[in-house]
Amino acid sequence: MNTLLISLIALTFSIGVRGTYDPVDWSAHQWQAPLPTDSRGPCPGLNTLANHGFLPRNGSNITIPIVLNAVQDGFNFQPTDLLRTGAKLGLLTTDNPDSFTLQELALHGTIEHDASLSRNDYALGDNIHFNATVFATLNNSNPGVDYYNITSASQVLVQRLAEDSIANPNITNTVKEFTIRTIESALYLGVIGNITTGVVPKKFVQIFFEQERLPLEEGWHRSDVPIDDDNFGPLIGEIGEATPWAPSGPVTCPWIRLQPEGTPTIVN
Repeated sequence: MNTLLISLIALTFSIGVRGTYDPVDWSAHQWQAPLPTDSRGPCPGLNTLANHGFLPRNGSNITIPIVLNAVQDGFNFQPTDLLRTGAKLGLLTTDNPDSFTLQELALHGTIEHDASLSRNDYALGDNIHFNATVFATLNNSNPGVDYYNITSASQVLVQRLAEDSIANPNITNTVKEFTIRTIESALYLGVIGNITTGVVPKKFVQIFFEQERLPLEEGWHRSDVPIDDDNFGPLIGEIGEATPWAPSGPVTCPWIRLQPEGTPTIVN
C-alpha cells in the first residue's frame, strides 16, 4: 500500500462520522470526572477543558500559554486579544507569580461576577459549584424549540439580572459585569453552538453546564471555522444590542480586585 493511499485512509478516519476534519486526538481527551482533590472554579468552560485534559486535570499550575493552547485545541478558539486579557486577569486572583488554579478564579470582583448563568452570587453562598436553580433560567428559556439563539440569550440575561437583583440587593451590576455576562453568552452560543449563526442545540448547552463535558457522544464537534475577533466580536455585539440593560445596585462604577487580599480598584 503506497504512502498516498495510507494518507487518504488516515484522512478518512480523521473526518469520521462528523463529516469534517478534526485534528484533535479525542482518545487522549476523554471526559473524566474531577477527583475530590482537583481544583475547579466558577467557569464551566475552563472546568470542561480540565475534565477533558486540555487543561491540567487537577486544575492547578495553569499559566497563560496553557490556557491559550487549551482553548485553541479544545474549542478552535484562536488566541485573540480578548482571550489573552482574560488569561492575564486570572493571575490577579492569586499570589503566585505566573500560574493560578481554577478555584482561585472564584475571587469575587476580578473575573467572577454576580448574576451568573449557573452559579450563585458570592454574597449568597457558594459561587464555585453549579447551581441547578440558577441555571433553570437558561435551561427553561426559548420554550417550544430545541435550540437557544441570540434572542433567547438576551432574554435570559435580562431575567437573570431581575431575579438576582431581588435575591441580592447588594448586587454588583456595572458595565464590566454586563460585558462579561455578554461574552459568556456568546461563548455558549458560538463555541458550543454555531459561531456564524449564534444557534446552539439545547442538549449541548445542558450537558456543557450540568456535566462540564463536551457533548461529543451527542454529535458536537469543534467549530469548523476558527473562532476569532472577526466572528466572535460581532456575536458579542449582537447579544449586547439585543439586551436592555442599565447599571444597578449600590455600586455603579466598574471595579476590579487586583490581588486576593486587595481592596477593589475603580476602573476609569
